[in-house]
Amino acid sequence: MNVFDFDKTIYSGDSTASFFFWCLKKHPKVLLYVPKIAVASMSYYVFHIGSKTDFKEKMYSFLRACDGEKDVAEFWEENIKNIKKFYIEMHKDDDVIISASPEFLLKPLEKELKIKVIASIVDIHTGKYTGVNCYHADKVRRFREIYPDGKIDSFYSDSYSDEPLAAIAQSAYIVDGEIITEWDHTNHKKNLRV
Repeated sequence: MNVFDFDKTIYSGDSTASFFFWCLKKHPKVLLYVPKIAVASMSYYVFHIGSKTDFKEKMYSFLRACDGEKDVAEFWEENIKNIKKFYIEMHKDDDVIISASPEFLLKPLEKELKIKVIASIVDIHTGKYTGVNCYHADKVRRFREIYPDGKIDSFYSDSYSDEPLAAIAQSAYIVDGEIITEWDHTNHKKNLRV
């Protein structure tokens, strides 16, 4: 099987950011959550306080102003076009996406793209996490839960933070736009915080 990161790998941009701004346009009440998100961003990125899961849980609080599954369905009607051409051309039905993005946002793509999605488990109405952010080594743990003996033929990501998955794949590749190059196992993500 082939395994892919999602954001900036097979999706042009960051799907969570795209969804946030899409919701902001549709639901002006999302603006009320912007100060909370700004404080959470400063705490995590500037002062290095808390975990990435803590930060994202505060960020996803904006979901309280949204319309859950209905918004997600409408979002993908407009944004499925942002799936990159290289992926459409190489797609196989046993492909797996492993992403830190919320599962509720990516799960509809299982039917649309005929793929398996493994992602962060976040409540679509409250933004609360079950478990931790699906990131770095946790992606391997989540993969092994579903595919205990699974063998990854090829792994694709836009970031060296996915080194743990690249390490268990037969071959791995870095994606930059539509350009794919071999993974450089001497390159490591610096200042990695989970």
